[in-house]
Amino acid sequence: MGKSLHPVVNWSQYNRSLINRGSLTFWVDAEAMNNWFHQDHHGRRGRSTLYTDQTICTFLMLKGIFNLSLRATQGLLDSLFELMNVPLCAPDYTCVSKRASTIKVSYRQPPKGQITDLVIDSTGLKVFGEGEWKVRKHGHEKRRVWRKLHLAVDPVSHDIVAAEVSLENVHDAEVLPTLLNPLRRQLGTVYADGAYDAKACHELITRKGATACIPPRKNAGLWEEGHPRNDAVLVMRKEGLPHWKKASGYHRRSLAETAMCRFKQLLTGKLSLRKYNNQVGEVMAYVCAMNKLNALGLPIRRPRV
Repeated sequence: MGKSLHPVVNWSQYNRSLINRGSLTFWVDAEAMNNWFHQDHHGRRGRSTLYTDQTICTFLMLKGIFNLSLRATQGLLDSLFELMNVPLCAPDYTCVSKRASTIKVSYRQPPKGQITDLVIDSTGLKVFGEGEWKVRKHGHEKRRVWRKLHLAVDPVSHDIVAAEVSLENVHDAEVLPTLLNPLRRQLGTVYADGAYDAKACHELITRKGATACIPPRKNAGLWEEGHPRNDAVLVMRKEGLPHWKKASGYHRRSLAETAMCRFKQLLTGKLSLRKYNNQVGEVMAYVCAMNKLNALGLPIRRPRV
C-alpha cells in the first residue's frame, strides 16, 4: 500500500477524538443533564412540557450516532442514568416522536473569523426504499421516498453554518434564501454548483456582500453589461470549464461533498421518523451532532515534502 500524498500530521489528537466519539458522557454531558427538565413555566395557558428541547435533541443525537431505534435509545439513557446514580429518566419514545416536529435545535457555532466563506450543496436522505443489493437483483419498487438536505458549510472549520430540509422535488436554488437570509456573519465567497446559476441566486449573494463562485451552465449566455458572471462565461468560452475552475478556486466546493459523505457515514443517511415535520427535527439534531463532533478535532493534512 502506497504512502498518502497528504498525510495526517495530528494523528495522536485525531485518534483520541475518534475514541471519544463513542463516549456516552460526551453526548450526555453536564450541561445537558443540568438542563434536562423544564424549571420554569412558559407563561401561557396549559402545562409546560416536562423535557427541554435540548433533552429531545440529545436523545435524537444518540439515536443517530449509535444507529438505534427510539425504544432502544430510551433504554440506553435509562440504564446510563441508573449506572451514574443520577435522578434523571429518559423521555418516553412516544414523547420524542411527537416533540421532534416542534423542537428548536441550536446547531450554529460562533464564527471563527471575521469573514466566512461558504460551500453549498444538497443531498438525498432515504425514508422508504430498498438497499443497493435488492435494487441490483430485482429493480426499483414504486415506494421510494427521499428528503433533500441542503447544507452551507464553512470550508475552514468544516462546521455546518446553515441547514434546511425539503421535499425531493424542491429545486436547490429555491432553498438558497432560506440558507443565507438568517446569517448575520460577514461572508466572503459563496461556492455552489451549476444548479444555483440563476439571477435570483446571484442577486441574493450580492446583497449579502459576498462573491458568487458558481459555474455558468453549458452554452450560457451573457447577462446585463457589467455583471460579474459574464467574466466566467467569457473565460469558459475561451479556455474551457477546467481552466475556470482552477483559476477561480472552485475546487473548494468539494468540501461540501465531504460534509455530505461524513453525514451519511456517521448517521446512516436514512430517516426513521415517518412524518415530514418530525423528520425535519430529526435531521436538525443530526446536524447538531456533526458540529459537536467537529469540536472533538479533525484530521490536519499537509503535502508530503
